[in-house]
Parts: sequence; structure tokens; C-alpha cells
Amino acid sequence: MSIADSSPRSALAVADWRRTSRHLVTRLRQRRLPLLAVLVTMAGAGAFGLVTPRLLGSVVDLVAHGGDTAEVLSRVGWMAAAAIAAAVCAGLGIATAASVFESVLAALREDMIEKVLGLPIARVEEVGSGDVLSRATDDVDKVGEAIGKALPSVLMSGAGVVVTVIGLAALDWRFLLVVVAILPIYLTTGRTYLRLAPPVYAQERVAAADRAHHVLGPVQGLPTVRAFDLGARLSVRIDANSWAVVARSMEAAVLRSRLFGRLNLAELIGMSVILAVGFVLVGDGSLTVGATTAAMLFFLAMFEPIGRLMYVLDDLQSGAAALGRIVGVLDETTPTSADATSDDDGSGLVAERIEFGYTAGHPILDDVSVTIRPQEHVALVGVSGAGKSTLAAVLAGIHPPTAGTVRLGGVEVATMRDAARAHRIALLTQEVHVFTGTLRDDLLLGDPDADDERVWQALEKSGAADWVRTLDDGLGTVVGAHGHEIDSMTQQQLALARIDLLDADLVIVDEATADAGSAGAGRLEEAAATVLAGRSALIIAHRLSQAAAADRILHLDSGRVVESGSHDELVAAGGGYSEIWAAWMRGRDEL
Repeated sequence: MSIADSSPRSALAVADWRRTSRHLVTRLRQRRLPLLAVLVTMAGAGAFGLVTPRLLGSVVDLVAHGGDTAEVLSRVGWMAAAAIAAAVCAGLGIATAASVFESVLAALREDMIEKVLGLPIARVEEVGSGDVLSRATDDVDKVGEAIGKALPSVLMSGAGVVVTVIGLAALDWRFLLVVVAILPIYLTTGRTYLRLAPPVYAQERVAAADRAHHVLGPVQGLPTVRAFDLGARLSVRIDANSWAVVARSMEAAVLRSRLFGRLNLAELIGMSVILAVGFVLVGDGSLTVGATTAAMLFFLAMFEPIGRLMYVLDDLQSGAAALGRIVGVLDETTPTSADATSDDDGSGLVAERIEFGYTAGHPILDDVSVTIRPQEHVALVGVSGAGKSTLAAVLAGIHPPTAGTVRLGGVEVATMRDAARAHRIALLTQEVHVFTGTLRDDLLLGDPDADDERVWQALEKSGAADWVRTLDDGLGTVVGAHGHEIDSMTQQQLALARIDLLDADLVIVDEATADAGSAGAGRLEEAAATVLAGRSALIIAHRLSQAAAADRILHLDSGRVVESGSHDELVAAGGGYSEIWAAWMRGRDEL
């Protein structure tokens, strides 16, 4: 996909709230006992929390009736003990909740990463790496915030509200009128918020994903951006997507402001009801001033968890929107794959009548047929834009063809499991990644069971052994991010060593020597020839010396194979390849 047209064509799914809720409930059911302990300890914290306001009310009555200091101090002591007990219960509840929900988050993160890494490469490229990256990072972080902050608050608030309502009823059932007065406000506010917030937060997450996509594309293609002076054009696109995120965030902020305003209104009405009921009850002698004081303190104690519950709706909605995007990835289906143990009929790679295009109506490959027999080396030549790299990606199984078939050993490549295909077809491009860790670990990605002797054999073939011997820690040298710096040619040599360790049936080399200088390219060509010896290979030739050394050459032009034959045959034919060869030789003579 080009940088100029980097919008994803088919986004990953977003699970609806029912599917998202079922997923979360399923996770929590696996931790029933710890979750029950959370509920019990938080209910205990709420119950002990009511002791202080009730005793404060009794202190008011004692003072009003001339009670002695000893009784007041006794109640103060009980209040202190209750406060300590409430703090202990709350601490245990929060700690247990953190353990439960962090384990849920860890499992969710592991499943998410495993699913993303298991997605077909074609699917990742189709939806855009920005969308996948935002779900694996930003969305997981949002769910982590909701799980770590919102869910424990919901449990604690729910337990506190229930216990407080029971406490009000114990003082006098008429105090429950406050529940009748404020419940409709809370219900209306909650329902309105739950109706309006999900699409706003979902759109905010989508906008954030689009921003990540449009930022990541230019960063990954920075050389192209600079070469074609696309910086200003792409900055406008990034700016537009950034402001889209701001607009969605402002919509969410307006919703929050309205929520908080209605909560303050409910608090005012609730306190007014408590005062009115208390005034009537104290007036007719049904209740004491101290009990009414306790009722007001109870209400304030109840308002705090209710308010906290409403406040965390914001985090819950944001987390639910993010969780829906994650569950959408977890629900992503992958095509049925062939068994890795399928028999090989010895036919090599056979591609018949391949057609492919990144977008409908814009074919890049048209009716291409390629055969690479076992141990045969085939070179693919053609001008820039002819479709060489696209054909390599289709033959490697990265992109399934829109028409035609690609088979390796009689098995259709598109139906192979990714792991099986990666062990049978290796694709080496100009872009080589050095993984963080020791050099040994980096190389053993090709064959985790290889011993050091086998690793050194691969390094000798790739021409990197002498360089490794110069390192103080040898194979134990840390490479990758913040590790030992490796130049581009050595990276290619290490990649060749990994391919030798992988021992794939077919190796596709996509202009892997293009970025090396003349001397470096020659060394890489020799190393590649050594590693590829005895294996089938398709070599996209940046240097025609590679094509001349191949068993057979395919000349690709505008997505079609226009010539096929050995180097001598095609030069003698006087066609397009002959002209390319003559031009290349003139260039070498001028040097």
C-alpha cells in the first residue's frame, strides 16, 4: 500500500456491548472465589463506615441531654476502631480487586498479542498497521485503566450504597423517601449517558486509530516521504486527523460536564429531602436530633459512592469502547489452514494464471504463471513498477491471489498455516529487522534447536563469521534496540544466516543487495549464492550479474511475464532483456 493512499480498506471488527460483556463476564467467572472475597471485604468496609456517622448522631444526643464525658469518649473510641476496621476491609478489598482485575488484564493482553501476531500478514496490511497497533497498545491501556480504577470502584460503590440504604431504613423507613427522590435523577442521568456516550467514545477510539495510522505510515516510509517531498502534504493529513481526535474528545468532555451537573442537582435534592423528613420526625417526637444528624451523614456517605459510581462511568465507557475493539480482534476469524505435515509431491513451486491487485479494478499482476523446480534458481527482472515485489509477496503467501493458484509441493500456499509456510518459504527483502536480545537468540529464530556449531556454520556461509569473532561477547553480544549497532550489510548477512538455519524449501530474495555498495553487493551475492546452494530460489535481481548466474530468467513487464529462458537464450533473442543487459553492460564499461 502506498503512502499516498494509506487508508485501510477493511477495518477490523468492533464487538457490540453484548459480546463485550459476555467476554468480560467469562473472564471474571474464572476467578469467582477471589471476586467473592472482594465483595465481602468491600461490604464490610461499607458497614464499618456507617458506625462513625451513627455514633456521631448519638454523641449529639448525649451532648443535648447533658451526657458525661466518659460516654462521649467511649463512642469516640468505637468510632476510631470502626474507622480502622473500615480501612482494613477497604485495603484488603482493593488489594484483592487489583489482583483479580490485573490478572484479567494480563490474560487479555496476552490473548490480544497472540491474536495479533497470528493474524495473516495480508490481513494486517489490509486494515492498516495503525489500527492494529492502536488496539494492541492504546486500547489495551484504556482497558487497563478501566479495570484497574473503574471496576473496583463500581464494586466498592455498589456495596456502599446497599449498606447505606439499609442503614437509613434502620433509622426510620421514611428516610427512604430520599431514595425515591434521587433515584429517578440517577437513572435518567445514567441511561442518557449510557445511550450517548458509547458512540462518542467509540468514535474517539476510531479517530485515535486513524491518527496512529496516518502518523505511522509516513514514519515507516520516511525515505519515500523525503524523496518525493511529501512532508507538507502528509502533515496536513496528520493535522486533520489530530483535530478529529480533539473534536471527539471535546464531545466526551461536554457529556462529562452534563453528567457532573446532574449529580450535583441530585445531591441538593437529596439533602433537602433528608432535612425535610428529619424536621417532621423531630417535630412529632418520632426521632431525635442525633438520629436525624446520623441520617444526613448516612446520605452524604451514600452520595459519595453513588457519585463515584457515576464518575467512573466515564472510564467505564472509554474502557468498554476499547474492550469492544479488542474483542473484535479476538473474534477475528482466520482461514482454514493445511496441515504442516502434508506430503510434498516434488513439483516445487507452481503458480498458475495469477492475478492480483491491492484495490479492486487496479490489477498489478495479470495472468502470471511461474514454475520453480526443486533446487532451481530463477531470476526475476523488470523495470521499477513492473510488479516484481508484488509477485514475490504473492508467491510467498503474504497476499493471496485474487485469481489463480500458488502451490508448493502440491499444497496450495494460501491454505498453509503461517508457521508452516514460513518454514517452507523464506522471503528476504531489503528491510531486515534485528531483534532485541543476544545475537545468538536473534539467529536461533531460524532454528531454536540449533547448537552453537550449527550457528557458526550458518555464519560462515553468510560471510558474517569474521565480524562476529571481532565482538567481545561473540554470540552473546546484545543487539537490537539499545544494543550493538549493526550496519545494513551485516544485517543482511545475519538474515542470510537465519535463512540457512531455517532451511526453507524455497527462498525468495527481493533485491536484498540493493542498498549495499559495489564491494558490499558483491560479497552479499557470494554469500547468497552459498546459502541458496541446493535450495530453490527466486531472485529479484537488482544487479543483472545475479540474473546471468541463474538457471532461468523471467522478464516481468507491466504485471506480465513477457520473456522466459536462460541468460544466453534471452540475450540471443534480442528482446527486452537483451536491451536491459546491453544497457547494464554499457554502464559498467563507463565505470
